[in-house]
Amino acid sequence: RREEVHQPNRSYRCQSILSRETKPTMSGKGKGGRGEKKSTSSSAKAGLQFPVGRIGRYLRQGKYATRMGAGAPVYLAAVLEYLCAEILELAGNAARDNKKSRIIPRHITLAVKNDEELNKLLGNVTIAAGGVLPNIHAVLLPKRSSGGSKKASLSASQDY
Repeated sequence: RREEVHQPNRSYRCQSILSRETKPTMSGKGKGGRGEKKSTSSSAKAGLQFPVGRIGRYLRQGKYATRMGAGAPVYLAAVLEYLCAEILELAGNAARDNKKSRIIPRHITLAVKNDEELNKLLGNVTIAAGGVLPNIHAVLLPKRSSGGSKKASLSASQDY
């Protein structure tokens, strides 16, 4: 009985570690049966949809600086993704307001011009086929008068 008590009680974990140590190691690039590790993109590592590697390549090829940190393309991709998501959300709301299921340039224009911060950022940008905000100056609107005869004459002159 005392021999059983003094024997070390090895758990399954310890036995698997010991069995791994006794296995002969392979030379070369073998991973010991763990399988090939799939490469992970830098966009996936950062949790972004925008291509971090491509943005980094554009920053290098554009010669914007002699040196570039590893976090620069990640940060830029995150900022661009945020701006796109913001514009697309507002443009989607504008499309839904117009009872459309697709976003057209008109919806993007309405989204940008109705948002104060985006309008400031994209103030000098012209969106092709975007149009303008519907706006009629107050001076051009017909005056409200108490007399009914003037109103009748105005509406009669507008009939074609």
